[in-house]
Amino acid sequence: MEKKVSIVVCVYNEEETIEYVLQTCHEMNKDAGIVVVDDGSEDRTPEILKELENEIPMELVTLPGNQGKSNAMAVGAEHAGHEIILFFDADVTGIKQEHFAKLLDPLMEEEPEADMVLGSPSETLINYRVNPFRNLTGERALFKADFLPIVDQIKDIRFGVETYINMYYQAHGKKIKYTILDGLTHPTKYEKTTAAQATREFLVEGQQIAEVLLKNYDLILKRIGTSLEERGDAVKESYRRLQEELNERIQVLLRNNG
Repeated sequence: MEKKVSIVVCVYNEEETIEYVLQTCHEMNKDAGIVVVDDGSEDRTPEILKELENEIPMELVTLPGNQGKSNAMAVGAEHAGHEIILFFDADVTGIKQEHFAKLLDPLMEEEPEADMVLGSPSETLINYRVNPFRNLTGERALFKADFLPIVDQIKDIRFGVETYINMYYQAHGKKIKYTILDGLTHPTKYEKTTAAQATREFLVEGQQIAEVLLKNYDLILKRIGTSLEERGDAVKESYRRLQEELNERIQVLLRNNG
């Protein structure tokens, strides 16, 4: 049976791009369910979403006030009705059909290539091809069954959510695939607001990410343990194969000299 997808779009004050994002997601994924979580927008976003409800099949969840990205993602996941969840940013442009294929195909196989796929926009201030912060991207596809166990943990960590998700997956030995979404444009905070406000937001996000790292050191330790176990299994497997090869050669020598 073909796996189905729920596209979750969390939005806060994105009146300039939300219509384009939702229309494009729908046109390029006719069979996907779309869940939109409005995280207390104060611009024209709520009005635009109400109009789009009549044009695009989607479930609109409106939250009472801004509660943060992590809570919006958790709520979106809880409302997602299909096996695979694709989180998609509400402020991107340059969306192509190939972007969805890159994000979803590795999960669609009978034996999935990955448990989570992270897609990094190519057109942004940061070069994700060489930047270590590529795992903080908003475009990510994953299995709902893997994600639901942590929705309660992520609701209050706001911009630390990507860091927590990545740590959780790594700690539990999940396979993560990275891909570049060529042509996808993601604006920087400095393009969306004043320099002073953007700087303040960066500082807040940095603090929230640091808090996640400090409060969840157990996941870091578990990740290290998982890595060592994987390497240990590989070493043991190599040792086992070496033993078998030596045994076979010894048996050949015995037969030839028997």
